[in-house]
Amino acid sequence: MKSKVRDVLAGNELELGPASTASSPWLHWRLSRDGDGIAWLLFDRKEASTNSLSEEVMAELDAVLGVIEGDLPGGLVVRSAKLPGFIAGADINELRGAADPALVQAALGRAHAVVNRLEALKIPTVAVIHGFCLGGGLEIALACKWRIAISDARFGFPEVMLGLHPGLGGTARSTHLIDPLQAMALMLTGKVLDARKAKSLGLIDAVTEERHVRNAIKDAVSGKLKKRRLGLKNAILNTAPLRRFAAHRMRLETEKKAPHDHYPAPYALIDLWERHGSRRTAMIAAEIPSFAHLAVTGTAQNLIRVFFLREQLKKAAGKTRDFHHVHVIGAGAMGGDIAAWCAFQGLRVTLADVKPEPVADAMKRAVRLYEKICRKPIEIRDALDRLIPDLKGSGVHKADIVIEAVPEQCELKQKIYMDIEPHLKHGAILATNTSSIPLEELASALKAPERFVGLHFFNPVSRMQLVEVVRHTGVSAEVLAEARSFIGQIDRLPLQVKSAPGFLVNRALTPYMLEAMMLLDEKVPAEAIDGAAERFGMPVGPIELADRVGLDICLAVAEMLKVKLGHPMPAMPGWLQRKVEAGELGQKTGKGIYEWKEGKPVKAGATLAQDTEMTDRLILPMVNVCVACLRERIVEDQDSIDGAMVLGTGFAPFRGGPLHYARSRGIGNVVFAQRELARKFGERFAPDAGWSELSGAAIP
Repeated sequence: MKSKVRDVLAGNELELGPASTASSPWLHWRLSRDGDGIAWLLFDRKEASTNSLSEEVMAELDAVLGVIEGDLPGGLVVRSAKLPGFIAGADINELRGAADPALVQAALGRAHAVVNRLEALKIPTVAVIHGFCLGGGLEIALACKWRIAISDARFGFPEVMLGLHPGLGGTARSTHLIDPLQAMALMLTGKVLDARKAKSLGLIDAVTEERHVRNAIKDAVSGKLKKRRLGLKNAILNTAPLRRFAAHRMRLETEKKAPHDHYPAPYALIDLWERHGSRRTAMIAAEIPSFAHLAVTGTAQNLIRVFFLREQLKKAAGKTRDFHHVHVIGAGAMGGDIAAWCAFQGLRVTLADVKPEPVADAMKRAVRLYEKICRKPIEIRDALDRLIPDLKGSGVHKADIVIEAVPEQCELKQKIYMDIEPHLKHGAILATNTSSIPLEELASALKAPERFVGLHFFNPVSRMQLVEVVRHTGVSAEVLAEARSFIGQIDRLPLQVKSAPGFLVNRALTPYMLEAMMLLDEKVPAEAIDGAAERFGMPVGPIELADRVGLDICLAVAEMLKVKLGHPMPAMPGWLQRKVEAGELGQKTGKGIYEWKEGKPVKAGATLAQDTEMTDRLILPMVNVCVACLRERIVEDQDSIDGAMVLGTGFAPFRGGPLHYARSRGIGNVVFAQRELARKFGERFAPDAGWSELSGAAIP
């Protein structure tokens, strides 16, 4: 009898081979044989929703391989018993806090021995892969002689996102299995491939559906499944002269996005391939100390920290109810894109506006978005079928959640609420996408403020993962939980914040961008200002960011915060106001502080040398606001602030977040630098009272 596990939600079945009549002697692995003499090894990590590779898991696999070697079957099938996928990679928990490269190297050496043992088996070995197959999971698959993918499988080496490179032999096995340039690109970018693309590269041998798995396995074991032959091109690309040339180009391209000083992992990977690319065994051996050295760097430890901060925000979403219908009011840049994203995530969406033109423009943007992110034409069609223009606003009656995304005018928003509140169905949530207006002001127009919440999305919606879930004094805990659940359902990360001017992200970004304007007013070149921020690790400098957001929006938010907060802020330069009045708003008008061509700012090539004072003028006000938001309990804990600032503003990920950066630099050092800046440039740099709370002691 075959044993099958049914995924009720997906309607999918996993072929898990023969049922075992005896309990497994291992916690995480199950071994059995079918009537054809083929052994099935199922990975089912105990008490985990997904499979990952820990030291314990690898030690057990070593023991399993010893049993298999003692009584060789006709073939071995390795697959996951977990419904989400094959193997998500290494257990990153085991790398948290790593400080001794010798310990990492020793542990990695033991794991390598297990993978090499799997590869050395004198029988056909077949990895059957469904769902995700990432990092160490892909490296386990590469150690098998055959790789068969179910059509939903996804493949990639995401280690570079953690400040690492593959560490279980993947650097050498991939560059010798497929075109080495394509393999290097896969590892350097962390890009994830679908099954068809992976097969076209030669990373896997066959793509099939679950119902045909047994036949595909038989073809592999019997030799009927033909392997793709390595061409002469692969051998030539792995020769020393071409490796040197290609490695040089790789470094130049990598430096544009990941400076060596901040992100050493890509360069360590390039070095590995350049030095050892023609010698597979030597490259596998050299991979171990290289990985161990990277694992203890500040970059890797901080990027691992950011990974867990993201997981923390993801868990905050929870699961309280399912949402089916979203009604969005306002088809502008934000409303239209929120609607398009919700429809892409499988919800029925009605999109309303007072005029048909914004709705038509939103539909056009949705088509362009779906053409980029959908894999198949039918997926584009289905998403567009779910996105419904609704000029009459009839979707209000049926929606589980109504999201208002009209311009930032309190009276306009309140009028909309009074008009639609009587028509909301029982249990529906009313949400606003306001970026700056305190919710208590907006809620004063409502009869049921307990069902009202803020959902502050960031632009572009399809790329920015963070959403601020804004609580006010009248909202119920149940609605807040449901709102977080909705954000999780549309594959976004909720950060719960207290209603206050600018919430967290906009409040923190505003002094960063305004200080850049002050530097411009002092005749510092825009390119030098952006360069200082980018060298610190920001993905985009403040001048370019202001142009991208829109100078009019930046000016309006700054004016609002200045009035609402009553804190010292730099005076807006007159030339900035004149630019806004002249319609020179940035990217959207083709001219702001920069000229814009083909969606990119035109910048002069030269920038000034690194200026520590200028960097502090830009970065420390942002960090200071984060401390103030913690003191005021806008956000309840330090980790949430760090995660939100990395994911919502791009704050240098390799620094682990603004508060972590302050602790790493030294709180006393940061406070002293702020006081020096305040002495030279004004009270806007004065350190917040919350620094004493952050340090746990009074700051002298």
